[in-house]
Amino acid sequence: MPIIQLSTQELRQRLENPGQLLLLDVREAHEYAYARIEGSVHVPLRQLVERLDEFNPQQAIAVLCHHGVRSQQACVFMAQQGYDDLYNVRGGIDAWSLFCDPSVPRY
Repeated sequence: MPIIQLSTQELRQRLENPGQLLLLDVREAHEYAYARIEGSVHVPLRQLVERLDEFNPQQAIAVLCHHGVRSQQACVFMAQQGYDDLYNVRGGIDAWSLFCDPSVPRY
């Protein structure tokens, strides 16, 4: 199943319905500390292998990073592990800041 590319505007709409979507942020700790979306779950990409069992394979999961590259890698890995409702947030936290919430710092 191909990874669905989700715009930040689509993400914002999906997040308006709590419980519909888990937002997984795979950036490093210093990036997450500087800029984040409220309610996101932080697991750096390098820790994803050992922490994968924290997630439900049947849950819709949107994966976020800085611009969308690491999150795409995470989606591909998760899909290989049996997760099938995955969304890569196109443009990452940078696009979120530009198009959805300018109070989130850009870097």
